Amino acid sequence: MNQITPKPGIMDIALYQGGQSHVEGVAEVIKLSSNENPFGPSPKAIEAVRDSAASLHRYPSTDHASLRNAIAEKHGLNPDRIICGVGSDEVLQFVAQAYAGPGDEVIYTEHGFSMYPIIARMAGATPVMVSERDRRVDVDNILAAVTGRTRIVFVTNPGNPTSTMVSDAELVRLAQGLPNDCLMVLDGAYAEFVDGFDGGAWLVDKFSNVIMTRTFSKVYGLGGMRVGWGYAAKVIIDVLNRVRQPFNLSLTALAAAEAAVGDEEYLRFCQSENARLRIWLSEEMAKVGVASDASCTNFVLARFADRNEAEACDDFLKTQGLIVRRVAGYNLPNALRITVGDENACHRVVAAITAFKGGAA
Repeated sequence: MNQITPKPGIMDIALYQGGQSHVEGVAEVIKLSSNENPFGPSPKAIEAVRDSAASLHRYPSTDHASLRNAIAEKHGLNPDRIICGVGSDEVLQFVAQAYAGPGDEVIYTEHGFSMYPIIARMAGATPVMVSERDRRVDVDNILAAVTGRTRIVFVTNPGNPTSTMVSDAELVRLAQGLPNDCLMVLDGAYAEFVDGFDGGAWLVDKFSNVIMTRTFSKVYGLGGMRVGWGYAAKVIIDVLNRVRQPFNLSLTALAAAEAAVGDEEYLRFCQSENARLRIWLSEEMAKVGVASDASCTNFVLARFADRNEAEACDDFLKTQGLIVRRVAGYNLPNALRITVGDENACHRVVAAITAFKGGAA
């Protein structure tokens, strides 16, 4: 008897593991495992969500014009070259669905976002991992891995979970080195945490095969709303819109995101607090022998002597009600990714790690 079987590659997908939220036996915890904004969303976004409740019987906009115009005005972009998705993840999925398939290859880097190989396999393509150098994207390694079958190259910038960045010069070199039929996707989920950085929009304008994606889940504090966007040449956006469901974003999500874009004062507050506390957290951890690269994000990648020490520290942090993220699945077994929380959370992390390193654990 014939059996119902999924397409080739589907069963090779490892399920995505989100950041832990609970610790058994610990009543009150501080979640620092998912890089969420500890200050929450803009008050204006919250107000917009409340106001939207009266219109929940209406279908949302199918073209997202109001949100696209707001994004375009803020960033100086052409709204016709913007697409919105259910988080930037959905925009990445659109790209793979539209431009890769069986027989094609999708390149991602050693410590890159774990959704990349999942998205590639969803499209029936073959994911190809290339190594990084000292937790940084290595352009030479990417270019060496490109073949005639390569259709997409995913680059997270700034990196997750590394927190490091690829320089403008290296991005240009990568874009110039890729064949014209290969798309370069710049995943800029953490772009807002880098002062003066536009996420690579300038590169999109320079190269017709470059796509930039952004999200409202991080600095804007709208992870629960799931809103992201992409910016590319008009011809690419036209293609992506053909695989996008017309009502992919809810009326409430659209209202929240548009209000968040308009609250510049709150955005600056979140950015400045993150920058201040991020530096303090890194410096204090370094004093007790826990190294980290200079972070360009809202988290710190804390490095330990080996996997055993990293996991032991994680276990101790949990007893203190602190949930961080193990990143062995990102080929970083000796590290823990720690979201930069508010002042209280950062002080608690430092006190706990200091106690652990001092043998109090």
